[in-house]
Amino acid sequence: MNAPTSASGDRPARALIACHECDLMQRESDVPPGGMLRCCRCRAVLYRRRGRGFDRALAYALAACALWVISNAFPIVGLAVNGDLVETTLIGAVRVLYRDGMWPLAGLIFITTILMPALQSLGMVWLLLPLHLNRRPWRADAVFRVLRIARNWGMTEVLMLGLLVALVKLAHIAAVVTGPALWSLAALMLLLVAAASAFDERAMWMRIEKAPPGMPADTPLAGRTAAASGICVCHDCGLSTRGVQRHAHLCCPRCGARLHLRKPASLSRTWAYLISAAILYVPANLLPVMNTSSLFGAQKDTIMSGVAYLWQSGSWPLAIIVFIASIAVPMLKILAIGYLATTANLRMTQQNVQRARIYRVVELVGRWSMLDIYVIAVLVALVQFSAMATIEAGPASIAFGAVVVLTMFAAMSFDPRLIWDTERTPSPPSAEGSR
Repeated sequence: MNAPTSASGDRPARALIACHECDLMQRESDVPPGGMLRCCRCRAVLYRRRGRGFDRALAYALAACALWVISNAFPIVGLAVNGDLVETTLIGAVRVLYRDGMWPLAGLIFITTILMPALQSLGMVWLLLPLHLNRRPWRADAVFRVLRIARNWGMTEVLMLGLLVALVKLAHIAAVVTGPALWSLAALMLLLVAAASAFDERAMWMRIEKAPPGMPADTPLAGRTAAASGICVCHDCGLSTRGVQRHAHLCCPRCGARLHLRKPASLSRTWAYLISAAILYVPANLLPVMNTSSLFGAQKDTIMSGVAYLWQSGSWPLAIIVFIASIAVPMLKILAIGYLATTANLRMTQQNVQRARIYRVVELVGRWSMLDIYVIAVLVALVQFSAMATIEAGPASIAFGAVVVLTMFAAMSFDPRLIWDTERTPSPPSAEGSR
């Protein structure tokens, strides 16, 4: 069957794709290696052409698996006092928090620093190793969806910054001894970033399906957006499709994820998460986040007092980082998501591009608020000298962890296509490629 031609009749018409953020239907453009395809309306990145091949991503993922084992088998850091050495591993910090009754915090740290990085490394190996051997990965759809979740919730880079802050605080208590896991965690962080940047999801699906992912150029359209034409955009694999019916649900024929023209009850769920986060933000900042007992008495520290301690000790760059990540970012996220949800409720039609940018920034910075949680975990695990000093997590740590998780859920629940639903759109244009 011959490919459909463009209006001029001199070349094949390009396939149609829908933007996952504004839902505009547009024609694909050629993308050079290392370049990207942007939506011509909201400027969202539709596709990045990695140009490095699967072999490099596979090598990074295999190395990350090996470093993950080292990072969890050996101590991260130790504290030496009067000849006694207290060391901790990641799982050791989780165990101490669970023993102290802080099981919600222990579970959150286990998921974000141990489980998700493991799933991210193994998921890429699972998908790329069979392709390297010219075979189809078994259950590629389910593994790909798990990999997407692991990328969103794996926070190795935030953990490394938290360890740096914890080391500065520990240096004022006793001699700090760095363990092999500290360096392997740093290398693991770099390898996970390198593997993600080299992993071309679109090329992987083309290898598996042996077909281009876009809608055929002659697809009948009832409107300018995908929703108006009954086309859904899969938020897991990016496929524009009319979907298939599975178990009374419309699902993506490629990765199996559930499809919706718009996220169900997007605004109501966003407001529920957001209001809960705003309520918990107050005790998270007013109640003690750490309780310290020593020969000189007991001390209760809030997040703000921790920032003040770093500033007074001369570590003002870290004090600024902790203030931004633990105080400013959660508050600004709550305000930003509230603004997006309010304007979507009011069906505002002005400043759509600016609101789309705000949404991307909120998604980008959300994980960095976990910084203080990791600092607390390391301090609690190490400062356990019962005769001299002990540190325990305070009630604010659970409230603060809940704020971080709830604001991330709020950002994930908000459907950015609601920003553009009231805007009139022209005929399907071509997406813009760039380096």
